[in-house]
Amino acid sequence: MSGHGTEQRPSTRAQPTGGRLAALRRRWRPGDWTGDASALTVLTALLVVLGLVMSFSASFVPAAEAGDAFAILRRQLAWAALGVPAFWLAANLDHRIWRRIAWPLLAVALIGLVLVLVPGVGAERFGSTRWLSLGPLSVQPSELAKLAALLWLADVLERKRPADGRPHAPDHLFIPAVPLLLVLATLTLAQPDLGTTILFALIIGAVLWVEGLPGRYVAAAGALGLLAVGVLAVVAPYRVARIRGWLWPQDYPLDEGFQLLQSLYALGSGGWFGLGLGSSRGKWHFIPNPETDFIFAVIGEELGLVGSVGTLLLFASLLYLGLKTAYAARDGFGRTVALAITVWLVGQALVNIGTVTGLLPITGVTLPLVSVGGTSLVSSLVALGILVSISRSTSTTDPSTTRARSGRAPRTPTRGGRP
Repeated sequence: MSGHGTEQRPSTRAQPTGGRLAALRRRWRPGDWTGDASALTVLTALLVVLGLVMSFSASFVPAAEAGDAFAILRRQLAWAALGVPAFWLAANLDHRIWRRIAWPLLAVALIGLVLVLVPGVGAERFGSTRWLSLGPLSVQPSELAKLAALLWLADVLERKRPADGRPHAPDHLFIPAVPLLLVLATLTLAQPDLGTTILFALIIGAVLWVEGLPGRYVAAAGALGLLAVGVLAVVAPYRVARIRGWLWPQDYPLDEGFQLLQSLYALGSGGWFGLGLGSSRGKWHFIPNPETDFIFAVIGEELGLVGSVGTLLLFASLLYLGLKTAYAARDGFGRTVALAITVWLVGQALVNIGTVTGLLPITGVTLPLVSVGGTSLVSSLVALGILVSISRSTSTTDPSTTRARSGRAPRTPTRGGRP
């Protein structure tokens, strides 16, 4: 009997272990693939392919003159080889796992933002110190900070959500959000990087709005933000020059207005269908930074109005699917993160395209997933993977993903008089 009992003990202990592992897999796995999740995946793939093709075309001239025409493309492909699996992993993990990672992720991002300001540590390019050199790779901590900030703030507000279903009090929203924005703005303005500071404000503002911040506070914050941007713009001589070049580019064709004029010439010369892939004339040292800040000008010149509108439609589709995912999310954290990711990526795209077309002053903001930039590509792909995961969570009836679990749902559009 004792021998028989000895045989049984291992299988008795192994069964609960296997059951726990299976339970963990079920817990951290999102729901089934939805049509929106599949559409977001296809849309992401299209933007990545567009970015790889256009980044090679736009960077070919300077790379060839440096001795290796494929150097920038190979580097971007290496980042894509890292970002695509990261996207797939994020898409196949329950989005709520990011609540556990948000705090250390923000800490790493803040440490990186501090390190770039240390003399001899941060790498300076184009008059700004925004990068950390890690061997052959350059990392931009501010790109990681965008994702970390929205995840951290969404987690903090989810923890503070009133259990009785009442909305957040304004001070409950401002206490974590304003100090976070001040820290991020201080560190990015010291680089200096006003464009990223504006994006931080946009992302944090989106989180506060979806979490129920009253409209009068949103309007007041927007007005103060515009005032702050105006003050920051006029106190720095180089920013004053940028504004002159934006308002009167034709008066400064060889100085402040050169970049915008060359961008407009490239867009105008593309016509309906463009000059053909690889045939841009502007990238031959006329358009500054054609593979990063002004890649949309190369798209317009080589692919014409059709290619430009097609690119806009890709981001419009991202806006539609992102808002739809946020609306359908079953938990407050998921809804907040989905909206913030959508506002971040689409808002950044609009700022970039606005500067290229002359609708906005030049800010040095890149086109997400399309411009050359490894950290930006990876962080954007991870963010879109999380968005796909949130979309997949709408297909499950797991009670842990219902709104009742998180208390009052954040602000959403109303339908038929009911949320």
